[in-house]
Amino acid sequence: MNRSATSLVKPNRPRFTDIEGLAAMVGQGDSLGVGGHHFARLPIALLHAIARSGVRDLHYVCWAGGLPLELLLEANAVAKIDLCFSSLDIFGLPPKFRAAAEAGAIPVRDWTALAMIQALRAAQQNLPSMPFQLPLGSDMLARIPGASAGPDPLNGTDTGFIPPLRLDTSVVHAQRADESGNVQIIGPRALDFAMAGAARNVLVTVEEIVPVGALRQDGRQSILTRNQVSAIALAPGGAYPASCLPFYVTDYQALSEAFAARDIALADSLRMPSGGVAESLQQAAKVSAETVLAMPGLVHADKEASIDEIIAARIAAELDNESFASAGAVSPLANVAYRLAKATHAPDMIIATMSCGHLDVAPSPMILSLIESLDCETAAAHAGGDDTYSGYYQPGAVTHEIVGAAQVDRRGRVNTIALRKPSGGLIRLPGQGGMADVANMHRDYLLYVPRHSVQSLVDEVEIASSARGLLTPAEREPMGYRTGKALVFTDLCVFGLDQISRELIVIETMPGITQQQVRDATGFAVTFDADCREVAQPSDDTLATLRHRIDPLGLRRLEFVSAKQRGALIAEILAADRAMVERCVAAQQRLSIARS
Repeated sequence: MNRSATSLVKPNRPRFTDIEGLAAMVGQGDSLGVGGHHFARLPIALLHAIARSGVRDLHYVCWAGGLPLELLLEANAVAKIDLCFSSLDIFGLPPKFRAAAEAGAIPVRDWTALAMIQALRAAQQNLPSMPFQLPLGSDMLARIPGASAGPDPLNGTDTGFIPPLRLDTSVVHAQRADESGNVQIIGPRALDFAMAGAARNVLVTVEEIVPVGALRQDGRQSILTRNQVSAIALAPGGAYPASCLPFYVTDYQALSEAFAARDIALADSLRMPSGGVAESLQQAAKVSAETVLAMPGLVHADKEASIDEIIAARIAAELDNESFASAGAVSPLANVAYRLAKATHAPDMIIATMSCGHLDVAPSPMILSLIESLDCETAAAHAGGDDTYSGYYQPGAVTHEIVGAAQVDRRGRVNTIALRKPSGGLIRLPGQGGMADVANMHRDYLLYVPRHSVQSLVDEVEIASSARGLLTPAEREPMGYRTGKALVFTDLCVFGLDQISRELIVIETMPGITQQQVRDATGFAVTFDADCREVAQPSDDTLATLRHRIDPLGLRRLEFVSAKQRGALIAEILAADRAMVERCVAAQQRLSIARS
């Protein structure tokens, strides 16, 4: 029975129990919110216990699906799915989610991030509805459960409205709790606070339980006060193989092996080793940005710039000292471009990573196992997805969030939800995350399509998951948004979205690419700007910074290979990552000894 309409008020003292005790509090048919973000601070041990408990018919509600949803789908525990996005990050699309969605076996409802945030806030604030900015230009309003549009009652502006999204249970993994039940979260908060406020039960696993008063000793933390928490269990390593800083980093090798296995259940292959989280993962969490920046980069033998390097450098050229660039969920190329710009010509720009959870990070090297911890250390502030929407996205403060697109049409509209096969079946894509919202909010609308083809550049997308609905200054200024560029980068050219025709035109071609090659690879009639020119090759200094200082493992390459090639490239990157982390750990230990 769904009990979500009952009071959200909790006792002042949460119950302390074990993981099985927490899992027993999840009821049949519960709406379940899952805390954490990407491969960070996921409540994996608790999800294993929930899967083992035999509970069924759960309504999965979360900004992201990813690994938590895969574990619950494997256990046949999920009956409905509400989300914005589902991905396994560098490992690609989640197979169990795709299979369920493509077969229509489980209903999937796609939300915009802002609508979900406001729906959770409506529940949290005990309101009948909340307003939100409409995702103009996209088809998303019709897809959001319960959403409607109407005039604002005070000034008549067209506005979205969403009813409360109440949860039966929210599950969270955190760093510490004190003995009275206050819970400490270090680093990005994702939607943890909004979900906790919208949930009847908040179940938390923690790495440590400490005496009352001990939490006051840590800086840059967030606290779920004890009257917001229902029950707590001590679970060291409870996020493994995801990370929980400052205790351990993500075990990418274990994830790679588990996702590649075909004859072993995901739940079995991802269990924590009997001895606990490996010492190497714990030591990696202690590596400082100072140590990493002092390490020499990996040496690449390439002489000529590759297409991924050319595009990264070209995107970086769009950024300047007044830029505020947010790195989305799975955008290695954009993340590299931002860091390259900040490390070269735009030192005053602001970079936010972990979907704006790390604010104003240093341009640390993109070492896979250390990216999160370095950004966590160097960030000026940590935030949650809900408050960064209010503080940065909605006011139009963010200038860029450059994301990859599976399909773009001649009007610059994007489809990242589903494609129709020639046979009539569906190919499920990850979802739009928050792009339907921020496509209008950001000053500049920048996309990239790594593999330009007639399938990726089409005349009209089947589902417009996001679009620049507000394009001209006359449309944008009344909404409080700045007007900037609207560009699409591909491995063949750069398109601009013309404000008069509202269609894409080619403004630049990649080095060595002819106009006929662009025409042949595009699914609509291509127009070339009268001043169309060739993209400049990056300088030797830019290439050196990109290869050795910013992206020594070549993570950007993951976006330019086919699914068949991805496995071999991931193996190469993981091997290089291990070697680099071992060197950094050894250097950190030497530094610690020298200072002691």
